[in-house]
Amino acid sequence: MEPSSFITLTLVLLLIVHILLSWLKQHRHQSLPPGPTPIPLLGTPKYINLYPVTKNFQTLIQKYGSVFTIWKMSEPVIVLCGYEAMKDALVNHAEEFSARPYIPVLQVSSEGYSLVGSRWRTLRRFSLKYLRNLGMGKKSMEITILEESKHLMQAMSDTEGKPFNPIMLLGYATVNIISSLLFRERFDYQDENLQKLLLAMFETFKEISSTLHMLCNMFPVLLKFEIIQQKVCKTRFFLKNIYTNYIDHHKETLNPESPRDFLDYFLLKIKEVENEVDPDFCYMSLIEMINAVLGTGPVAMASTIKFSMVLVAHYPEVQARIQQEIEKTTKSLRLPEFMDKAHMPYTNAVIHEIQRVFDLAPTSFLHAVTEDIMFRGYTIPKGTTVIPFLTSVLQDPSQWETPEDFNPDHFLDEEGQFRNRLAFMAFSAGKRVCLGESLVRSQFFLFLTALLQKFTLTLPPGTERQDSRYLTLHKEEILGSSQICAVPRSSSK
Repeated sequence: MEPSSFITLTLVLLLIVHILLSWLKQHRHQSLPPGPTPIPLLGTPKYINLYPVTKNFQTLIQKYGSVFTIWKMSEPVIVLCGYEAMKDALVNHAEEFSARPYIPVLQVSSEGYSLVGSRWRTLRRFSLKYLRNLGMGKKSMEITILEESKHLMQAMSDTEGKPFNPIMLLGYATVNIISSLLFRERFDYQDENLQKLLLAMFETFKEISSTLHMLCNMFPVLLKFEIIQQKVCKTRFFLKNIYTNYIDHHKETLNPESPRDFLDYFLLKIKEVENEVDPDFCYMSLIEMINAVLGTGPVAMASTIKFSMVLVAHYPEVQARIQQEIEKTTKSLRLPEFMDKAHMPYTNAVIHEIQRVFDLAPTSFLHAVTEDIMFRGYTIPKGTTVIPFLTSVLQDPSQWETPEDFNPDHFLDEEGQFRNRLAFMAFSAGKRVCLGESLVRSQFFLFLTALLQKFTLTLPPGTERQDSRYLTLHKEEILGSSQICAVPRSSSK
């Protein structure tokens, strides 16, 4: 036999063996939830790329129910859908569903210190403690947000009521809020460093949703090629350099007797455990924590507020009612404060309903099970990846009267008072609920009410009003290039 023929035959045999092993592995899991039949070796590629195909999950829900299985090659992935299944998993079985799966790109970019790994519990507990000590969720943070809102309103006043895209201004404001906790620093909106930082944050979101990013997570061997690793992690490495410069400066100016900010507290903790073997607290885990707090928050917050601005411009009657409630509460003598929320039920309902229909993150960050678990009649093996499909909760017809429409009455009782809804899981649920939930809630309320006190938001000339279904369907366009007009109100102070 010719050498070339022998090599070809060997490769074909290896491929056949690999396919058979993949098929056997898939059929070993007969106790898993039902789902589309996987292709040996490939799994269910149509459904595994989350970013363009979450709409396909609705079809799978109709066919397989609220818990089903898709396949990442020969690895099962469980998808949770609807309020009851999500609550059962993330709340009733919070500990069992609290792990994170191995994500190759994150492991490479974090040098093994990704917060999705086993270190998360210690680092989360420490971070929550000191972020709260520094003001998160307290009056001091509210004062910081109110001061920042003045800078934001001034920047919007400079547009003189002409059409503009507010996304970057909103991002600058949010970066400054988080920066005050991490670095005790505020940037001017014209600062080139601030602009580069925010653009990199937006670019990170594009990288995460890229085909290359997905392929590297499916085929980790690709990350062994430096050219691919540099491309898929380019922006993360850029941000890492920025954060490293802050850390180096803090190391040089650190006063153990008087820590200034989160970085100082973390650096003191690093020094405290420096003699431990493989400590959770090190410079790489600090970089990852900074990225967890700063890297995603501004983009998410800016996107949410911009969508809110556009939506209320399309619903002027909603905007007018919010403004009436603001004026009744503040008498137009001061900016709205967080304590006013209790006296502004309609505004609070609108804010919650906007988050529900906006549906910023259709799926929560991936979970994994910590042990073999019997769940709803199925056996899910330890380490199995789990996707909480949040859209299915926020649009669950068993929980919402008009799930596909913008309807503030979802959060109002018969007396017109605000009512919370258990199915409002915009921040996920359980032990892995969003770390900065309290900060997001306060920023959203204070920024939006300040803007609506100062301005009437209108559509650019020639723009037709649309309903919420249209706005949600064209969400990417709205967050990208769409413009708004912020017209000063004569009654605002």
